[in-house]
Amino acid sequence: MQGLLFQENELQSEAAGGEKTLTALHSLYERSRTCTKCRLASTRTNFVFGEGNPHARLVVIGEAPGADEDALGRPFVGRSGQLLDKILQAVQFRREEVFICNIIKCRPPQNRNPLQDEIASCMPWLLDQLDLLKPSMLLLLGRVAANTILQNTLSLGAMRGKIIRWKQFDCVATYHPAALLRNPNWKRGCWEDVQMMRHHYEMLQGMTPDA
Repeated sequence: MQGLLFQENELQSEAAGGEKTLTALHSLYERSRTCTKCRLASTRTNFVFGEGNPHARLVVIGEAPGADEDALGRPFVGRSGQLLDKILQAVQFRREEVFICNIIKCRPPQNRNPLQDEIASCMPWLLDQLDLLKPSMLLLLGRVAANTILQNTLSLGAMRGKIIRWKQFDCVATYHPAALLRNPNWKRGCWEDVQMMRHHYEMLQGMTPDA
């Protein structure tokens, strides 16, 4: 089923609770994939629901699908996605271990920023995903994603470098990988952000950091 990949081969041996969540995510996908609540439905190639592990304790949220994502129906599969994979690997996360999605499920034309009414139309789908996944942490990629989730108008710089509580989730905001491709000098700041995220993640999970 194009546009919905939950790493099912890896999940076949998971507990019944995970299967229940996986079934619920599939049901949500089926309800959402034909969404026509906003104008983006008329220009999309694929509805990009998201993918990952239904047991994920970390959910990564970007802004919106790009051209590659729209073509394949999967989040973060272009150059930005390749960089995101490296960022996650640098702090001991495999892509299959987390869940990756976007604020907006359809590509805005010419990759423009999503409009407020488009965000408002799409947010219920994301909130339903988070309600099913019940992660411990959210990694917010870029200002649009962070402003949307944290419900503020702050600059990314004002949100970075700290753990921000939103609803029942601990959130870390950092640069979008596409921004890092344009501005490689920001990579050090991103590295600091994800290191902080990993440390907090381990604390939440009761894990002992490697010596």
